[in-house]
Amino acid sequence: MSETVVLDPRLENLVDPAATPEKIAGGCIFTEGPLWSHRDQVLTFSDVRGDAMYRWTESGGQQVYRKPSQVANGNTNDREGNLVTCEHQGRRVSRTYPDGRVETTVDNYQGKKLNSPNDVVGAPNGDLYFTDPPYGLRQPDGTFAPGEYGTNGVFRISAADGSLTLLVDDFERPNGIVISVDGRQLLIDDTDRHHVRAFDLGSDGTLSNGRVFADVTHGGTVGRPDGMKLDAQGNLYVTANTAEGVWVYAPDGTLLGFIGTPEPPANCAWGGPENQTLFITANTSVYRIRMKVAGQPIPGNEPR
Repeated sequence: MSETVVLDPRLENLVDPAATPEKIAGGCIFTEGPLWSHRDQVLTFSDVRGDAMYRWTESGGQQVYRKPSQVANGNTNDREGNLVTCEHQGRRVSRTYPDGRVETTVDNYQGKKLNSPNDVVGAPNGDLYFTDPPYGLRQPDGTFAPGEYGTNGVFRISAADGSLTLLVDDFERPNGIVISVDGRQLLIDDTDRHHVRAFDLGSDGTLSNGRVFADVTHGGTVGRPDGMKLDAQGNLYVTANTAEGVWVYAPDGTLLGFIGTPEPPANCAWGGPENQTLFITANTSVYRIRMKVAGQPIPGNEPR
């Protein structure tokens, strides 16, 4: 068990350093894509390497939701509350409707297959932004098959007309993605470059002024930033697949410390009562910890 480490006293306003995460689900290979539904009081998450999706409830525990899952990874909701999923094997972003229908939202860019959509976030206007690294193109020998459109992109799906726009093409491994609380910035992990980049997000959905927000390193530890989420105050929680746990950054980019977890975490999500529970997917298991601060709400999945 890794302990919570306070590097800046501001962390103590967000979490009790003595609090320990509770394991709520397990038996997986590599958990990812947590998403809490305030409407249904259920946590959906992916087991990427197990090619499965699970749902967890307080009363029913962990149950298989979809297997095979097309190697599902990141999940979010669209503005109408439908489940949006990034699929490595399907090489698409899909949408699941309340009646169980699953439809392809996008699976190609200018007639060329996407690589393997990884993580996705929705804007208040309904636009969806997603990252498309090559992880799903990994071959048995560890190398990656070439993608069809020639880069590892960050895309926007327009809510107005469904069009797909390539926004950024110079990432090594684009991964986790969030929109700032004020809606004016887009933050994106670059896993292999171990940093989080920030962009100004225009009212027309375009990006500008790209810069490094945080270098995910501390002492001798070099993180591999994966998933991330924001709280309602704009603090950033980065899961970097390290033994330290969840890396917590202030809005000004200062590393506040680490929320300790029993296993190296790959993603996290807010949910539970008052949206004050942080759910953490970490290797074989899923954990939760009660926080002092509420998480950033998801458009289409606001706390009730």
